[in-house]
Amino acid sequence: MTTPTSTRSAAVIGAGQTGVTAALGLLDAGFEVTLYSDRDQRALRDDVPATGTALEFGETQQAEAALGLDTYTARAPRHTGLSVRIAGPQREELIQFDGHFEGYAGVAVDTRLKADERLTAFRERGGRFVVEQITPESLDAIAAAADLTLVATGRGGLSDLFPVDESRSPYTAPQRSLLTVTVTGLGHDESVFAHRSRAGGAHSGFSILADQGEGWWGPYLHKDAGPSWAFLGWARPGSEWEKRFGTADSAESALRVVRDLYRDHIDWDLPEVLAAEVIADDPHSWLKGAVRPVVRAGAGHTAGGHPVASLGDTSAAYDPIAGQGAQSGLIQAQRLVAAAAVHDGPFDAEWITRQYQAFLAARGDAANRVTRLFLGDPEFADIGGNLFAAAAVDPRFASALVGLLHRPAPFQRVDSLDTAGQFITEVTGEDAAALLASFEPAGRFSRSTFTGSLTATT
Repeated sequence: MTTPTSTRSAAVIGAGQTGVTAALGLLDAGFEVTLYSDRDQRALRDDVPATGTALEFGETQQAEAALGLDTYTARAPRHTGLSVRIAGPQREELIQFDGHFEGYAGVAVDTRLKADERLTAFRERGGRFVVEQITPESLDAIAAAADLTLVATGRGGLSDLFPVDESRSPYTAPQRSLLTVTVTGLGHDESVFAHRSRAGGAHSGFSILADQGEGWWGPYLHKDAGPSWAFLGWARPGSEWEKRFGTADSAESALRVVRDLYRDHIDWDLPEVLAAEVIADDPHSWLKGAVRPVVRAGAGHTAGGHPVASLGDTSAAYDPIAGQGAQSGLIQAQRLVAAAAVHDGPFDAEWITRQYQAFLAARGDAANRVTRLFLGDPEFADIGGNLFAAAAVDPRFASALVGLLHRPAPFQRVDSLDTAGQFITEVTGEDAAALLASFEPAGRFSRSTFTGSLTATT
Protein backbone atom coordinates (compact mmCIF):
# COMPACT_ATOMS: atom_id res chain seq x y z
CA MET A 1 0.00 0.00 0.00
CA THR A 2 1.29 3.44 -0.91
CA THR A 3 1.51 5.88 1.99
CA PRO A 4 0.59 9.43 0.92
CA THR A 5 3.52 11.84 1.19
CA SER A 6 1.35 14.94 0.89
CA THR A 7 -1.57 16.41 2.76
CA ARG A 8 -3.17 17.48 -0.49
CA SER A 9 -6.49 15.87 -1.25
CA ALA A 10 -8.34 15.10 -4.46
CA ALA A 11 -11.85 13.99 -5.31
CA VAL A 12 -12.71 12.21 -8.56
CA ILE A 13 -16.34 11.86 -9.60
CA GLY A 14 -16.93 8.88 -11.88
CA ALA A 15 -15.24 5.48 -11.76
CA GLY A 16 -15.11 4.69 -15.44
CA GLN A 17 -11.83 4.04 -17.22
CA THR A 18 -10.70 7.68 -17.27
CA GLY A 19 -11.85 8.58 -13.77
CA VAL A 20 -10.26 5.63 -12.03
CA THR A 21 -7.05 6.11 -14.04
CA ALA A 22 -6.81 9.69 -12.80
CA ALA A 23 -7.66 8.65 -9.24
CA LEU A 24 -4.96 5.97 -9.21
CA GLY A 25 -2.44 8.37 -10.73
CA LEU A 26 -3.13 11.06 -8.15
CA LEU A 27 -2.94 8.50 -5.36
CA ASP A 28 0.47 7.35 -6.54
CA ALA A 29 1.52 11.02 -6.78
CA GLY A 30 0.92 11.40 -3.05
CA PHE A 31 -2.62 12.79 -2.90
CA GLU A 32 -5.27 11.55 -0.52
CA VAL A 33 -7.91 10.55 -3.06
CA THR A 34 -11.60 9.80 -2.80
CA LEU A 35 -13.27 8.25 -5.84
CA TYR A 36 -17.05 8.48 -6.16
CA SER A 37 -19.31 6.19 -8.18
CA ASP A 38 -23.06 5.65 -8.39
CA ARG A 39 -22.43 1.86 -8.60
CA ASP A 40 -20.39 -0.56 -6.51
CA GLN A 41 -17.38 -2.32 -8.00
CA ARG A 42 -19.17 -5.53 -8.92
CA ALA A 43 -21.95 -3.64 -10.69
CA LEU A 44 -19.43 -1.52 -12.57
CA ARG A 45 -17.89 -4.71 -13.93
CA ASP A 46 -20.91 -6.89 -14.58
CA ASP A 47 -24.13 -4.84 -14.71
CA VAL A 48 -23.33 -2.27 -17.40
CA PRO A 49 -22.15 -2.39 -21.02
CA ALA A 50 -18.68 -1.35 -22.02
CA THR A 51 -18.64 2.25 -23.21
CA GLY A 52 -17.54 1.55 -26.76
CA THR A 53 -14.45 -0.35 -27.88
CA ALA A 54 -11.83 2.01 -26.41
CA LEU A 55 -9.27 1.31 -29.13
CA GLU A 56 -5.95 2.83 -28.07
CA PHE A 57 -2.74 3.46 -29.98
CA GLY A 58 0.85 4.39 -29.15
CA GLU A 59 0.42 7.87 -27.69
CA THR A 60 -2.25 6.67 -25.27
CA GLN A 61 -0.24 3.62 -24.29
CA GLN A 62 2.68 5.94 -23.56
CA ALA A 63 0.43 8.00 -21.28
CA GLU A 64 -0.65 4.88 -19.38
CA ALA A 65 2.93 3.67 -19.11
CA ALA A 66 3.95 7.07 -17.71
CA LEU A 67 1.47 6.43 -14.90
CA GLY A 68 2.95 2.97 -14.31
CA LEU A 69 -0.19 1.26 -15.59
CA ASP A 70 -0.76 -1.87 -17.66
CA THR A 71 -1.20 -0.97 -21.34
CA TYR A 72 -2.64 -4.44 -22.11
CA THR A 73 -0.39 -4.82 -25.15
CA ALA A 74 0.80 -8.17 -23.74
CA ARG A 75 -2.74 -9.42 -23.11
CA ALA A 76 -4.99 -8.10 -25.86
CA PRO A 77 -4.97 -9.11 -29.54
CA ARG A 78 -3.13 -6.40 -31.43
CA HIS A 79 -4.30 -4.14 -34.22
CA THR A 80 -1.41 -3.65 -36.63
CA GLY A 81 -3.30 -1.79 -39.32
CA LEU A 82 -6.63 -0.67 -40.75
CA SER A 83 -8.21 -1.95 -43.95
CA VAL A 84 -10.67 0.52 -45.53
CA ARG A 85 -13.39 0.08 -48.17
CA ILE A 86 -15.53 2.98 -49.43
CA ALA A 87 -18.66 2.57 -51.57
CA GLY A 88 -20.69 5.34 -53.18
CA PRO A 89 -24.41 6.10 -52.89
CA GLN A 90 -25.23 3.69 -55.74
CA ARG A 91 -23.10 0.93 -54.18
CA GLU A 92 -20.26 1.63 -56.60
CA GLU A 93 -17.10 0.18 -55.05
CA LEU A 94 -14.70 3.10 -55.16
CA ILE A 95 -11.77 3.09 -52.76
CA GLN A 96 -9.80 0.38 -51.01
CA PHE A 97 -6.55 0.51 -49.09
CA ASP A 98 -4.76 -1.24 -46.28
CA GLY A 99 -2.82 1.03 -43.93
CA HIS A 100 -0.18 -0.33 -41.58
CA PHE A 101 0.43 1.13 -38.12
CA GLU A 102 4.10 2.08 -38.17
CA GLY A 103 5.99 1.89 -34.89
CA TYR A 104 2.98 1.11 -32.71
CA ALA A 105 0.05 -1.28 -32.38
CA GLY A 106 -3.49 -0.70 -31.23
CA VAL A 107 -5.34 -2.59 -28.51
CA ALA A 108 -9.07 -2.52 -27.81
CA VAL A 109 -9.80 -3.46 -24.20
CA ASP A 110 -13.15 -3.83 -22.46
CA THR A 111 -13.40 -0.65 -20.39
CA ARG A 112 -15.10 -2.63 -17.60
CA LEU A 113 -12.03 -4.85 -17.26
CA LYS A 114 -9.59 -1.97 -17.23
CA ALA A 115 -11.63 0.10 -14.76
CA ASP A 116 -12.15 -2.92 -12.48
CA GLU A 117 -8.45 -3.79 -12.30
CA ARG A 118 -7.45 -0.20 -11.68
CA LEU A 119 -10.15 0.23 -9.06
CA THR A 120 -8.84 -2.85 -7.26
CA ALA A 121 -5.32 -1.39 -7.27
CA PHE A 122 -6.65 1.98 -6.10
CA ARG A 123 -8.39 0.42 -3.10
CA GLU A 124 -5.45 -1.85 -2.24
CA ARG A 125 -3.11 1.16 -2.19
CA GLY A 126 -5.28 3.09 0.24
CA GLY A 127 -7.65 5.03 -1.98
CA ARG A 128 -11.12 5.74 -0.63
CA PHE A 129 -14.02 4.49 -2.77
CA VAL A 130 -17.49 5.87 -2.06
CA VAL A 131 -20.67 4.57 -3.69
CA GLU A 132 -22.99 7.54 -3.92
CA GLN A 133 -24.98 9.36 -6.57
CA ILE A 134 -23.32 12.76 -6.84
CA THR A 135 -25.51 15.76 -7.67
CA PRO A 136 -24.48 19.36 -8.29
CA GLU A 137 -25.57 20.07 -4.71
CA SER A 138 -23.51 17.30 -3.10
CA LEU A 139 -20.57 18.13 -5.36
CA ASP A 140 -20.41 21.56 -3.77
CA ALA A 141 -19.53 20.09 -0.38
CA ILE A 142 -17.05 17.64 -1.92
CA ALA A 143 -15.25 20.39 -3.83
CA ALA A 144 -15.16 22.57 -0.74
CA ALA A 145 -13.29 19.86 1.16
CA ALA A 146 -10.86 18.78 -1.56
CA ASP A 147 -7.88 20.65 -2.95
CA LEU A 148 -8.57 19.32 -6.45
CA THR A 149 -11.85 17.96 -7.82
CA LEU A 150 -12.16 16.18 -11.17
CA VAL A 151 -15.54 15.46 -12.75
CA ALA A 152 -15.31 12.44 -15.04
CA THR A 153 -19.04 11.85 -15.47
CA GLY A 154 -21.77 14.10 -16.80
CA ARG A 155 -24.63 12.28 -15.11
CA GLY A 156 -27.09 14.01 -12.84
CA GLY A 157 -26.57 17.40 -14.42
CA LEU A 158 -22.86 17.53 -13.63
CA SER A 159 -21.93 18.27 -17.25
CA ASP A 160 -23.99 21.46 -17.06
CA LEU A 161 -21.35 22.89 -14.73
CA PHE A 162 -19.06 23.20 -17.76
CA PRO A 163 -20.24 25.58 -20.50
CA VAL A 164 -20.22 24.31 -24.08
CA ASP A 165 -17.40 25.73 -26.19
CA GLU A 166 -19.45 26.69 -29.24
CA SER A 167 -16.36 27.43 -31.33
CA ARG A 168 -15.28 23.80 -30.97
CA SER A 169 -18.77 22.25 -31.11
CA PRO A 170 -20.19 22.64 -34.63
CA TYR A 171 -22.97 20.05 -34.24
CA THR A 172 -26.29 20.58 -32.51
CA ALA A 173 -27.28 16.90 -32.66
CA PRO A 174 -25.66 13.45 -32.95
CA GLN A 175 -24.16 12.76 -36.36
CA ARG A 176 -24.65 8.99 -36.15
CA SER A 177 -26.70 6.36 -34.36
CA LEU A 178 -24.46 3.70 -32.87
CA LEU A 179 -24.66 -0.07 -32.51
CA THR A 180 -21.94 -2.26 -31.04
CA VAL A 181 -21.70 -5.93 -30.17
CA THR A 182 -18.80 -8.06 -28.95
CA VAL A 183 -18.49 -11.59 -30.35
CA THR A 184 -16.45 -14.77 -30.39
CA GLY A 185 -16.22 -17.43 -33.12
CA LEU A 186 -13.34 -15.82 -34.99
CA GLY A 187 -9.61 -16.13 -34.46
CA HIS A 188 -6.99 -13.50 -35.22
CA ASP A 189 -4.76 -15.31 -37.68
CA GLU A 190 -4.10 -14.53 -41.34
CA SER A 191 -7.14 -16.53 -42.52
CA VAL A 192 -9.61 -14.04 -41.01
CA PHE A 193 -10.45 -11.12 -43.32
CA ALA A 194 -7.68 -12.43 -45.60
CA HIS A 195 -9.41 -10.83 -48.60
CA ARG A 196 -8.70 -7.43 -47.07
CA SER A 197 -5.11 -7.79 -45.99
CA ARG A 198 -2.19 -10.21 -45.82
CA ALA A 199 -2.24 -9.46 -42.10
CA GLY A 200 -5.70 -11.01 -41.85
CA GLY A 201 -7.12 -10.84 -38.34
CA ALA A 202 -4.39 -8.48 -37.14
CA HIS A 203 -5.96 -5.61 -39.09
CA SER A 204 -9.23 -3.89 -38.28
CA GLY A 205 -11.78 -3.67 -41.09
CA PHE A 206 -13.59 -0.40 -41.81
CA SER A 207 -16.31 -0.03 -44.46
CA ILE A 208 -17.95 3.24 -45.47
CA LEU A 209 -21.23 3.45 -47.39
CA ALA A 210 -21.82 7.01 -48.46
CA ASP A 211 -25.59 7.05 -47.97
CA GLN A 212 -25.91 4.73 -44.97
CA GLY A 213 -23.00 4.86 -42.56
CA GLU A 214 -19.95 2.91 -41.49
CA GLY A 215 -19.12 -0.51 -40.07
CA TRP A 216 -15.95 -1.55 -38.22
CA TRP A 217 -14.62 -4.90 -37.02
CA GLY A 218 -11.59 -5.16 -34.78
CA PRO A 219 -9.75 -7.48 -32.36
CA TYR A 220 -10.90 -6.99 -28.77
CA LEU A 221 -10.17 -8.15 -25.22
CA HIS A 222 -13.46 -8.94 -23.44
CA LYS A 223 -13.53 -8.94 -19.65
CA ASP A 224 -14.62 -12.60 -19.45
CA ALA A 225 -14.24 -14.19 -22.90
CA GLY A 226 -10.74 -12.80 -23.43
CA PRO A 227 -9.53 -12.36 -27.03
CA SER A 228 -12.59 -11.71 -29.17
CA TRP A 229 -13.92 -9.30 -31.81
CA ALA A 230 -15.99 -6.14 -31.64
CA PHE A 231 -18.32 -4.67 -34.21
CA LEU A 232 -19.13 -0.98 -34.13
CA GLY A 233 -21.57 0.54 -36.58
CA TRP A 234 -22.54 4.12 -37.31
CA ALA A 235 -25.83 4.94 -39.08
CA ARG A 236 -26.48 8.28 -40.74
CA PRO A 237 -29.59 10.12 -39.51
CA GLY A 238 -32.65 9.07 -41.47
CA SER A 239 -30.94 6.11 -43.12
CA GLU A 240 -32.19 2.54 -43.45
CA TRP A 241 -29.36 1.49 -41.16
CA GLU A 242 -30.65 3.80 -38.44
CA LYS A 243 -34.02 2.02 -38.51
CA ARG A 244 -32.33 -1.35 -38.32
CA PHE A 245 -30.12 -0.31 -35.41
CA GLY A 246 -33.21 0.80 -33.52
CA THR A 247 -34.68 -2.72 -33.53
CA ALA A 248 -31.83 -4.23 -31.50
CA ASP A 249 -32.80 -5.07 -27.92
CA SER A 250 -30.27 -7.76 -26.95
CA ALA A 251 -26.88 -9.09 -27.94
CA GLU A 252 -28.57 -11.76 -30.05
CA SER A 253 -30.80 -9.31 -31.89
CA ALA A 254 -27.90 -6.87 -32.33
CA LEU A 255 -25.86 -9.58 -34.05
CA ARG A 256 -28.85 -10.50 -36.25
CA VAL A 257 -29.10 -6.85 -37.31
CA VAL A 258 -25.39 -6.85 -38.18
CA ARG A 259 -25.62 -10.09 -40.17
CA ASP A 260 -28.55 -8.77 -42.21
CA LEU A 261 -26.71 -5.50 -42.72
CA TYR A 262 -23.72 -7.29 -44.20
CA ARG A 263 -25.89 -9.58 -46.34
CA ASP A 264 -27.61 -6.60 -47.89
CA HIS A 265 -24.87 -3.99 -48.04
CA ILE A 266 -21.35 -5.26 -47.25
CA ASP A 267 -21.25 -8.78 -48.67
CA TRP A 268 -17.48 -8.69 -49.15
CA ASP A 269 -17.07 -9.41 -45.42
CA LEU A 270 -20.13 -11.65 -44.95
CA PRO A 271 -18.52 -15.05 -44.18
CA GLU A 272 -16.65 -13.70 -41.16
CA VAL A 273 -19.78 -11.96 -39.91
CA LEU A 274 -21.78 -15.18 -40.21
CA ALA A 275 -19.13 -17.02 -38.18
CA ALA A 276 -19.45 -14.60 -35.25
CA GLU A 277 -21.19 -15.77 -32.07
CA VAL A 278 -22.56 -13.73 -29.18
CA ILE A 279 -21.02 -13.93 -25.71
CA ALA A 280 -23.94 -15.60 -23.98
CA ASP A 281 -22.58 -15.11 -20.46
CA ASP A 282 -22.52 -11.32 -20.89
CA PRO A 283 -25.96 -9.85 -21.60
CA HIS A 284 -24.34 -6.41 -21.66
CA SER A 285 -21.99 -7.23 -24.55
CA TRP A 286 -23.87 -4.88 -26.84
CA LEU A 287 -24.88 -1.22 -26.85
CA LYS A 288 -26.86 1.23 -28.95
CA GLY A 289 -27.28 4.98 -28.68
CA ALA A 290 -26.07 8.27 -30.06
CA VAL A 291 -23.50 10.86 -29.05
CA ARG A 292 -23.62 14.56 -29.80
CA PRO A 293 -20.02 15.62 -30.35
CA VAL A 294 -19.44 18.53 -28.00
CA VAL A 295 -16.49 20.23 -26.32
CA ARG A 296 -16.99 21.86 -22.93
CA ALA A 297 -14.93 24.17 -20.77
CA GLY A 298 -12.15 22.66 -18.71
CA ALA A 299 -13.15 24.54 -15.54
CA GLY A 300 -16.52 24.96 -13.86
CA HIS A 301 -17.78 26.16 -10.51
CA THR A 302 -20.15 24.67 -7.99
CA ALA A 303 -22.98 26.69 -6.46
CA GLY A 304 -20.64 27.73 -3.68
CA GLY A 305 -18.03 28.97 -6.15
CA HIS A 306 -15.59 26.08 -5.75
CA PRO A 307 -13.60 25.29 -8.94
CA VAL A 308 -13.89 21.82 -10.46
CA ALA A 309 -12.19 20.34 -13.54
CA SER A 310 -13.88 18.40 -16.33
CA LEU A 311 -12.23 15.18 -17.43
CA GLY A 312 -12.70 12.72 -20.26
CA ASP A 313 -16.15 12.62 -21.86
CA THR A 314 -17.26 15.45 -19.59
CA SER A 315 -14.66 17.65 -21.28
CA ALA A 316 -15.16 16.41 -24.82
CA ALA A 317 -17.68 13.92 -26.18
CA TYR A 318 -16.29 12.62 -29.46
CA ASP A 319 -18.25 10.55 -31.91
CA PRO A 320 -16.42 7.20 -31.59
CA ILE A 321 -15.92 6.82 -35.35
CA ALA A 322 -12.22 7.76 -35.10
CA GLY A 323 -11.58 6.22 -31.69
CA GLN A 324 -10.55 9.48 -30.06
CA GLY A 325 -12.71 9.50 -26.92
CA ALA A 326 -10.97 6.94 -24.72
CA GLN A 327 -7.57 7.92 -26.05
CA SER A 328 -7.97 11.61 -25.38
CA GLY A 329 -9.48 11.03 -21.94
CA LEU A 330 -6.53 8.91 -20.81
CA ILE A 331 -3.99 11.35 -22.23
CA GLN A 332 -5.80 14.22 -20.51
CA ALA A 333 -5.79 12.28 -17.22
CA GLN A 334 -2.06 11.60 -17.43
CA ARG A 335 -1.28 15.23 -18.22
CA LEU A 336 -3.41 16.46 -15.30
CA VAL A 337 -1.78 14.04 -12.87
CA ALA A 338 1.71 15.04 -14.01
CA ALA A 339 0.92 18.74 -13.68
CA ALA A 340 -0.78 18.35 -10.29
CA ALA A 341 2.12 16.32 -8.89
CA VAL A 342 4.56 19.24 -9.27
CA HIS A 343 2.17 22.14 -8.57
CA ASP A 344 2.67 23.96 -5.28
CA GLY A 345 -0.14 26.52 -5.48
CA PRO A 346 -3.92 26.28 -5.39
CA PHE A 347 -5.81 24.25 -7.96
CA ASP A 348 -7.95 27.21 -8.93
CA ALA A 349 -9.92 27.86 -12.11
CA GLU A 350 -6.94 29.59 -13.71
CA TRP A 351 -4.70 26.56 -13.15
CA ILE A 352 -7.38 24.14 -14.37
CA THR A 353 -8.03 26.21 -17.50
CA ARG A 354 -4.33 26.48 -18.25
CA GLN A 355 -3.91 22.70 -18.13
CA TYR A 356 -6.98 22.18 -20.29
CA GLN A 357 -5.86 24.66 -22.93
CA ALA A 358 -2.49 22.89 -23.07
CA PHE A 359 -4.26 19.56 -23.56
CA LEU A 360 -6.44 20.97 -26.35
CA ALA A 361 -3.37 22.32 -28.10
CA ALA A 362 -1.45 19.06 -27.72
CA ARG A 363 -4.24 16.60 -28.54
CA GLY A 364 -7.85 17.63 -28.13
CA ASP A 365 -8.29 20.04 -31.03
CA ALA A 366 -6.57 17.75 -33.52
CA ALA A 367 -8.55 14.73 -32.29
CA ASN A 368 -11.74 16.73 -32.83
CA ARG A 369 -10.75 17.58 -36.41
CA VAL A 370 -9.77 14.00 -37.27
CA THR A 371 -13.13 12.79 -35.95
CA ARG A 372 -14.89 15.28 -38.21
CA LEU A 373 -12.80 14.07 -41.15
CA PHE A 374 -13.92 10.48 -40.64
CA LEU A 375 -17.51 11.61 -40.11
CA GLY A 376 -17.46 13.08 -43.60
CA ASP A 377 -18.06 16.59 -42.30
CA PRO A 378 -18.95 18.85 -45.26
CA GLU A 379 -16.15 21.23 -44.26
CA PHE A 380 -13.64 18.45 -44.94
CA ALA A 381 -15.44 16.68 -47.82
CA ASP A 382 -13.08 17.74 -50.62
CA ILE A 383 -10.02 17.35 -48.41
CA GLY A 384 -11.14 13.90 -47.33
CA GLY A 385 -11.80 12.87 -50.91
CA ASN A 386 -8.23 13.67 -51.86
CA LEU A 387 -6.70 12.07 -48.77
CA PHE A 388 -8.62 8.81 -49.15
CA ALA A 389 -7.89 8.69 -52.90
CA ALA A 390 -4.20 9.22 -52.20
CA ALA A 391 -4.28 6.37 -49.69
CA ALA A 392 -5.73 4.10 -52.39
CA VAL A 393 -2.83 4.97 -54.70
CA ASP A 394 0.15 4.99 -52.33
CA PRO A 395 0.61 2.57 -49.40
CA ARG A 396 2.85 5.08 -47.64
CA PHE A 397 0.03 7.57 -47.50
CA ALA A 398 -2.42 4.86 -46.47
CA SER A 399 -0.28 4.29 -43.37
CA ALA A 400 -0.01 8.03 -42.72
CA LEU A 401 -3.77 8.50 -43.02
CA VAL A 402 -4.67 5.71 -40.58
CA GLY A 403 -1.79 6.99 -38.41
CA LEU A 404 -3.91 10.07 -37.67
CA LEU A 405 -5.92 7.84 -35.32
CA HIS A 406 -2.73 7.36 -33.28
CA ARG A 407 -1.36 10.87 -33.59
CA PRO A 408 -3.89 13.35 -34.97
CA ALA A 409 -1.60 16.39 -34.73
CA PRO A 410 -0.49 16.37 -38.42
CA PHE A 411 -4.08 16.98 -39.52
CA GLN A 412 -4.30 20.19 -37.49
CA ARG A 413 -2.59 22.14 -40.27
CA VAL A 414 -4.61 20.59 -43.12
CA ASP A 415 -7.31 23.16 -43.75
CA SER A 416 -7.50 23.42 -47.55
CA LEU A 417 -6.90 21.41 -50.71
CA ASP A 418 -3.49 23.07 -50.95
CA THR A 419 -2.39 22.02 -47.48
CA ALA A 420 -3.87 18.55 -48.08
CA GLY A 421 -1.68 18.33 -51.17
CA GLN A 422 1.34 19.42 -49.14
CA PHE A 423 0.59 16.67 -46.62
CA ILE A 424 0.40 14.07 -49.39
CA THR A 425 3.67 15.25 -50.92
CA GLU A 426 5.49 15.33 -47.57
CA VAL A 427 4.55 11.73 -46.88
CA THR A 428 5.06 10.23 -50.33
CA GLY A 429 7.70 12.45 -51.89
CA GLU A 430 5.46 12.59 -54.96
CA ASP A 431 3.68 15.54 -56.51
CA ALA A 432 0.17 15.38 -55.04
CA ALA A 433 -1.60 16.34 -58.25
CA ALA A 434 0.24 13.71 -60.26
CA LEU A 435 -0.38 11.05 -57.64
CA LEU A 436 -4.11 11.84 -57.48
CA ALA A 437 -4.33 11.82 -61.28
CA SER A 438 -3.34 8.14 -61.21
CA PHE A 439 -6.27 7.17 -58.96
CA GLU A 440 -8.77 4.72 -60.44
CA PRO A 441 -11.94 3.41 -58.74
CA ALA A 442 -11.60 -0.05 -57.24
CA GLY A 443 -14.33 -1.46 -59.49
CA ARG A 444 -15.05 -4.48 -57.32
CA PHE A 445 -13.69 -5.33 -53.89
CA SER A 446 -12.30 -8.77 -53.18
CA ARG A 447 -14.88 -11.02 -51.51
CA SER A 448 -14.15 -13.19 -48.49
CA THR A 449 -13.74 -16.94 -48.96
CA PHE A 450 -13.44 -17.55 -45.22
CA THR A 451 -14.68 -21.04 -44.24
CA GLY A 452 -13.69 -21.28 -40.61
CA SER A 453 -16.33 -22.16 -37.99
CA LEU A 454 -19.37 -21.19 -40.05
CA THR A 455 -21.74 -22.27 -37.31
CA ALA A 456 -24.08 -19.26 -37.28
CA THR A 457 -26.01 -18.72 -40.49
CA THR A 458 -29.25 -17.12 -39.41
